[in-house]
Amino acid sequence: QVQLVESGGGLVQAGGSLRLSCAASGRTFRTFAMGWFRQAPGKEREFVAAISWSGARTNYADSVKGRFSISRDNAENTGYLQMNSLKPEDTAVYYCAGEVLGAGTEALSSYDYWGQGTQVTVSS
Repeated sequence: QVQLVESGGGLVQAGGSLRLSCAASGRTFRTFAMGWFRQAPGKEREFVAAISWSGARTNYADSVKGRFSISRDNAENTGYLQMNSLKPEDTAVYYCAGEVLGAGTEALSSYDYWGQGTQVTVSS
């Protein structure tokens, strides 16, 4: 079993930055790919970014390319999502997820473990 705990969310003005963290426990972190997803009120949960177990491969939604950066520190069992140039439309609850022995896909159904989410609010 894997426990994922997100942190780092908050309220920021448009153009600002936030860094989300995802702390993993319960299973060797490097055995799973990690993804970040978000869900805005009244909308479906959507893919944001993903990273392979080694960190060698990353994947981003078009809406965040060039602004967000995903990374991981396997020694610290922690993943990160650096969010720059934030926009009001980035406002959502952000979730990290683990895909066992995966490559880091965009499909929600591929992920085996989920965190509880952290709220990000971007004011205009």
